[in-house]
Amino acid sequence: MSEYVRACAVADVEDGGAHRVVIDGLPIAIVRSAGEVYAIHDVCSHANVALSEGEIEDQTIECWLHGSRFDLVTGRPTGLPATQPVSVYPVKIDGDEILVSVAKEK
Repeated sequence: MSEYVRACAVADVEDGGAHRVVIDGLPIAIVRSAGEVYAIHDVCSHANVALSEGEIEDQTIECWLHGSRFDLVTGRPTGLPATQPVSVYPVKIDGDEILVSVAKEK
C-alpha cells in the first residue's frame, strides 16, 4: 500500500504553475494544469535541470533548457531531445493539502 505524505498546500501552486518540493530526498515538481494536480520528478532526463522552472501547457511540462516536453500523466517525453521518461507519482488532495506517494509498490 502506498503511503501519502504532505507535499505542500494547494495554495502554493497556481493553475498553470509548478512548485518544487523534496520528499524522501527526491526532487518533485507539483504541477497544476487545467485544475488538475500532478507530481513529476523534477529533473529532466536529458539534462540535469529542474522541470519546475519550465512552462506548463496541455498536460505537459517543458524543460526550459532544451525544450523537451514531458507528459504530466505518464512522464513520457513528448518532444526531443529527451528520449527517456521521468517518474510520476500518485497525488491526493486532502482539504487544502496536496499529498504525494513516493513509496515503491511491492
